[in-house]
Amino acid sequence: MQSSPLLLEEPIRMSSILEPSKPSFFPAMTKIVGTLGPKSRSVDTISHCLDAGMSVARFDFSWGDPEYHQETLENLRTAVRSTKKLCAIMLDTAGPEVQVVNRTDRPISLQEGTLLVLTPDQNKDATSNLLPVNFNGLSKAVKKGDTIFIGKYLFTGSETTSVWLEVSEVNGDDVTCLIKNSATLSGSLYTLHVSQIHIDLPTLTDEDKEVIRTWGVRNNIDFLALYARHAEDVRHAREFISKLGDLKQAKIFAKIENIEGLKHFDEILREADGVIVSRGNLGIDLPPEKVFLFQKAAIYKCNMAGKPVVVTRVVDSMTDNLRPTRAEATDVANAVLDGSDAILLGAETLRGLYPVETISTVGKICAEAEKVYNQDLYFKKAVKYVGEPMSHMESIASSAVRAAIKVKASVIICFTSSGRAARLIAKYRPTMPVISVVIPQLKTNQLRWTFTGAFEARQSLIVRSLFPMLADPRHPAEFSSGTNESILKVALDHGKACGLIKPHDRVVVCQKVGDSSVVKIIELED
Repeated sequence: MQSSPLLLEEPIRMSSILEPSKPSFFPAMTKIVGTLGPKSRSVDTISHCLDAGMSVARFDFSWGDPEYHQETLENLRTAVRSTKKLCAIMLDTAGPEVQVVNRTDRPISLQEGTLLVLTPDQNKDATSNLLPVNFNGLSKAVKKGDTIFIGKYLFTGSETTSVWLEVSEVNGDDVTCLIKNSATLSGSLYTLHVSQIHIDLPTLTDEDKEVIRTWGVRNNIDFLALYARHAEDVRHAREFISKLGDLKQAKIFAKIENIEGLKHFDEILREADGVIVSRGNLGIDLPPEKVFLFQKAAIYKCNMAGKPVVVTRVVDSMTDNLRPTRAEATDVANAVLDGSDAILLGAETLRGLYPVETISTVGKICAEAEKVYNQDLYFKKAVKYVGEPMSHMESIASSAVRAAIKVKASVIICFTSSGRAARLIAKYRPTMPVISVVIPQLKTNQLRWTFTGAFEARQSLIVRSLFPMLADPRHPAEFSSGTNESILKVALDHGKACGLIKPHDRVVVCQKVGDSSVVKIIELED
């Protein structure tokens, strides 16, 4: 099966299906991004989420105020200290979002076959025949026959809580639509999406910029997620955060949500540090039969570029149920086999009834899929894509992975200061964990000394197979006759404590010695 992303060995694999999954310190090498909210903001729940496998906490600013999110973040920090598990912070901006405003908070029943008016006059109350929206240019953006979707929590797709509309008339600032399905809208805010239409709103709104320069700067966020339609959107965001002190270190993840982002994907990928495939939104803009094609193409391009890619909307039903559907379980596995670095959970952890169980279930599915991932096929594709001559760093990274697989190493240990070397190793999708040992660097602004490294360690928490640890700068980078307290020894001890390294195991180490990069194989004694 050399052409398949699956690596199955019959009949061994069939018989092993019934074997129970083995518990592990690392639930899976594929990472899980959890959105924290009403059902997942207590210290106890967050602690359980971290233990279950969440490595990145997402704060969604399309709802809630900064004070609310700050309280949640303080609880996260308490949970990190108690569990001793690193967790990165992702600030997800609201972006150019058109919303239905229901000031009354009363449920609104919409009947199939009746007419509904969308108006920019927010002074009017929302009714079954009229919905105010927060965008004055809607009537200029749409025309008769266009499709409009209104839903909540990034489009759950439920036909009872979201509605499809067809534009039947544009009258001044108002848009009259025919309701295509009966639904009940409950709550104060619903998101409105016009299929395949450009909405003339800035990628970073004034509200977004205020949140970034206050909440983002105060909390040293690791990732900034923003809706990207063009490469210029990413460049504009990078220019903005470059003036905000340490925040310039934050990695920018481009959310691809519509046809515009799809058309400009290649140039967006070149500018962004990573990509989020927002399948909920894409599932509205694209025909359903085309969504999987974009997912596979986007993940492949990100893999070849060595940039992390995150897939969303995988286990929606677990918002209200303890188990995923068969299709969802298969979908998670396919995302892993496609090459995803991380799975992003939205409503499932934000307002879902089972946030911890959802993270645990997704982690177990990812771990099973990783066991049959055809790394050999992927490795050959990646090497062929990079071509020859390889850069020095690419050559070292690919060699480390190939050596680790050939000698059946239990882990790869990579020494890095910027995180780049570790990310390059992860690009070649090793079948074993990579302990990324981040070496702190001393820097000064001529007023005080500071150490770098914390950002770089946390930012690897979204990259598949990377597990960071921050080295003590007082320890030398390799063994010497006069000390047992080397960073390498600490890394090996960490691997042993996690259950990754056992006596007589082989370990591949990638590090710099002077001006040279070295890959070496260590065989451990008792």
